[in-house]
Amino acid sequence: MNATPTKKIGMVSLGCPKALVDSERILTRLRAEGYETSPTYAGSDAIVVNTCAFIDSAREESLDAIAEAQASGRPVIVTGCMGSEEAMLRERFPSLAAITGAHRYDAVMDAIHDSVPPDPFAEIAPVSPAGVRLTPRHYAYLKISEGCDHRCSFCIIPSLRGDLASRPITEVMAEAEALVANGVKELLVVAQDTSAYGLDLKYAPGEWRGQTYKTNLEDLCRALGELGVWVRLHYVYPYPHVDAVIPLMAEGKVLPYLDIPLQHAAPNVLKAMKRPANNAKTLERIRAWRAVAPDIVVRSTFVVGFPGETEEDFQYLLDWLEEAQLDRVGCFAYENVQGARAQALPDHVPEEIKQARRERFMAAAARISRAKLKQKVGRTMEVLVDEIRHDGVAVARSKGDAPEIDGKVFVRPGGALKVGDLVKVKVERADAFDLLATPTDFRLRKATPLNVAPSRRMHRVISRV
Repeated sequence: MNATPTKKIGMVSLGCPKALVDSERILTRLRAEGYETSPTYAGSDAIVVNTCAFIDSAREESLDAIAEAQASGRPVIVTGCMGSEEAMLRERFPSLAAITGAHRYDAVMDAIHDSVPPDPFAEIAPVSPAGVRLTPRHYAYLKISEGCDHRCSFCIIPSLRGDLASRPITEVMAEAEALVANGVKELLVVAQDTSAYGLDLKYAPGEWRGQTYKTNLEDLCRALGELGVWVRLHYVYPYPHVDAVIPLMAEGKVLPYLDIPLQHAAPNVLKAMKRPANNAKTLERIRAWRAVAPDIVVRSTFVVGFPGETEEDFQYLLDWLEEAQLDRVGCFAYENVQGARAQALPDHVPEEIKQARRERFMAAAARISRAKLKQKVGRTMEVLVDEIRHDGVAVARSKGDAPEIDGKVFVRPGGALKVGDLVKVKVERADAFDLLATPTDFRLRKATPLNVAPSRRMHRVISRV
C-alpha cells in the first residue's frame, strides 16, 4: 500500500498541433513513471508550460501563462519554442525551476525529477501503446518529422526547432497502428514541412507488415492507407512529388484533402517572404489535382499586410484566390516575430490597413466557400461525429473538414449517434462555412425540424489544453 500521496504534475500546452504532440509525449512518460496529472495549479506539485513563440501575440500568451503558473508557488518548468530564449526568461522569471528547448523530452523529465522526485513505490497504471493523448479518443495527430530546412523571412522555426529531422517510416507506422488499435478513426499527419518527409534520411526504406516502404510522403500515404481510417495531410508544400499522392486520394487511401501553407500569391510578396513556391505553378498543380480527384478539398492560410505589400499586391492575391477557388481559407494580419528577418524589412503596413485587408480577404473567401458548399446540398456524405449537443444535434465533420480550423456538419436528429461514429448523412442546407444535414439511416431520423444555427469559424493561433 502506497502511504505517500501520488505526485501530480500540471501541464499548460500552447501552440500548434506539433507542440500538442510534444505535450502528449511528456504526459505519456510521466504516466509511465507513476506521476498523475492535475487539472489545477493548486493540485499540482510542479507545472510544465509548453510555450509557443511563433508570433509576438503567441509569445505574450506564453509569457502570461508562465507568470500565471509561477504565481501558484509551484516549481515551473518551461519547455517548447520559447525555451530557446533562456536569458530573457531567466531575467523575467529568475525562479523558474528549469528551461528546455522544443521536443527536449529527456531534459523536461530530468527537471521534473529534480523538482518532484518520483515515488519508487508508486503504483504505476498500465500506459496504452498509443500513449496519453490530449485530443478526443477518435482522432489523433501523427507527427512525422521535426524542424524545417526553409528560411522564410517571417519565420524562426528553424532556430527554435532545428533543421528537418524525419522519423523512420517504421517508427511512424508503429505509432499509427497503435493509435488505430486504441480507437482512433482519423489520423492527422503533421510536420513543419510534410512534403519534405524523409529527405534528410535519403528516403531510407523500412519494413512494415512484411512490405518495404521508403521514408517518403508517397509511401507513407500508401502504408497509412492500409489502416482503414481517415488520413488527413497538413502543412504540405506543393512540390511536384506531391502529385503522386493525389491518385491515392482518388482511390480512397487517404482523404481528398490538402492543407497547403501558401501564405500569399503576389510575386513581390512571395519573394520578400522567401517562400519556396510559385503561384502560377501552384494554380496549374491545383487544376491537375482536381482533374484526378474531383472531390479534393484544398485549404490554405494567408498573411496580409506583409511589409512592402502594396494595394496592387493585395488585389493580386484577391484575384488569385478567385481563380484558385480554394475550399477552406484562413487569414492573418502580419505580426512581427522577434528574431525574424522580416522585422527589418522596409515599408511596414499600418495596422488599420492590415486589418481592413484581412476583412476584405475573408469576405471574398466566405463568398467562395458559400458557393462551393451550396453545391453539396442534396448530396450524401460520410461524416465523423465530434460532439453530441444537449439539444440532440450531432456536431460532425466531413472528409473536407479538419478539427478546430475548418467547417462543421450539424446533424439533426443526432441524439442516437455517439462521438466517434462514422455516419452517412444527406446535406439539407449550407451557409458560408458549415453544412446542415440529416442521417440517411431511417432508424436515426425523427420528424424534427432542421433549425440549427450555424457556427462562426474561428482560426486558432494558440490554444491552452
